[in-house]
Amino acid sequence: MLKIPVIRWGKPYESLEVDEIKHFLTAEPMARVSQANGGIVQRDMRRASQARNLLRQIPCDDLIYRVAQAADLYESGTLPMGDGTQSPDDFVRQQSASTGLPEHMCRANIAKNAFVLRNMQQILDCLTRGLPLEILTRGWGLEDRGVIVSYQAQTPVLGAVLPSNSPGVHTLWLPAVALQFGLVLKPGSQEPWTPYRIVAAMVAAGIPAEAFSLYPGGHDAGGALLSACPRAMMFGSAQTVEQYKGNPRVQVHGPGFSKILLGDDVVDDWEQYLELMVDSIYLNGGRSCINCSSIWASRHTQAIAAALAERLGPIEPRPPEDPQAGLAAFTVPNAAQGTWRMIESDLQAGGVTHATERFGPRLVETERCAYLRPTIAHCASSDCEIAKKEFMFPFATVVQCPESDMLAKIGTTLVGTVITRNPELIRAATDATHIDRLNVGPTPTTRLNWLQPHEGNLIDFLFRSRAYQDGWTGT
Repeated sequence: MLKIPVIRWGKPYESLEVDEIKHFLTAEPMARVSQANGGIVQRDMRRASQARNLLRQIPCDDLIYRVAQAADLYESGTLPMGDGTQSPDDFVRQQSASTGLPEHMCRANIAKNAFVLRNMQQILDCLTRGLPLEILTRGWGLEDRGVIVSYQAQTPVLGAVLPSNSPGVHTLWLPAVALQFGLVLKPGSQEPWTPYRIVAAMVAAGIPAEAFSLYPGGHDAGGALLSACPRAMMFGSAQTVEQYKGNPRVQVHGPGFSKILLGDDVVDDWEQYLELMVDSIYLNGGRSCINCSSIWASRHTQAIAAALAERLGPIEPRPPEDPQAGLAAFTVPNAAQGTWRMIESDLQAGGVTHATERFGPRLVETERCAYLRPTIAHCASSDCEIAKKEFMFPFATVVQCPESDMLAKIGTTLVGTVITRNPELIRAATDATHIDRLNVGPTPTTRLNWLQPHEGNLIDFLFRSRAYQDGWTGT
């Protein structure tokens, strides 16, 4: 069994308090993970400036090259993991066994993270709008048009309180090292594997270990990280999002409430977009914030719900090693049962029809875990409470709503796919400030363009543009 230590600026630290990670099906112990407390995090953050000072001695272009080397190591190398080593196959089995994700989904997330590491040059070029990176290192410089500009770093490190539900979210913090910021990470309790492996790959590629801290632990460790880091990301529930709303120090990533809107000019041909809708709901086990949680149309909504139910309703849980497995297990005791009780209550409301009911029970309980099978509900209007919900499995509502009311009714939306050729609807969707990522035309909500920002621009979060004048040169 692996022993996984806390990492304090590159140095392993074994604490007296440990958490045991067990296989979700067999309960076999897999790893003992040292736990950091809030005091350790607060104390270590006094040395955070050393991480950035160290990385600023390495040119960004050099760091980008090393990050690309780390992509190969992360994807195919055997790397240190705690007091042992980890091959890519070990990583897939361990991640699947602790999170409940099917193994082929774990492999897909390896490829996703490796792609971002390998293409960091292009990603940063897009995030900075082509700004020379040495300007970010120095804090000021001349643009191509000969105007002096200044970007002031707002923190020496980027902190992140990470989730356990979907390993793909790690792409959001990966660019920080290439921008010469240290990383302070609190791994998810069920998924320490990705942050530890990425850090091990970066260190093996020549990035100083002293730039990294990893603090597995409880809520106090996460709270200390968020209060001590001038800039931090966190991933959580809608309640967590509300708690940190308006806090400029914390970039919160919560439920996505991603949606597909069918315009009146295309809705009569909805069958052409059925595959797109299925993929948007079902890919990655429905666990991502970019999975579609509701589909909106002015008509044919009952037929759309029935067709989605026909495609998704019969899907059953499969063993995690099965390449056809499409559902992730709920490994936290009673999580699936509690979720289904909430959904069952909402399904009894007026105007709501459970389209997948005829395909059998949605809750599947086993000895040590549970699954929720894909669930589709039809809503006769946007006032149905269930139309505002999102869950961590393939779940979606189909909402009947006039086109003229859709944008006003959909609420906060991470990814909005608006399928229409109507220029007025396109213009209104473009202006809608509650849609973060906008897809115009037939694009699945799950298809990301890594050369564009995802839920906020990291450059804007880490740097502040300010006035800067040089009296010696007159610029």
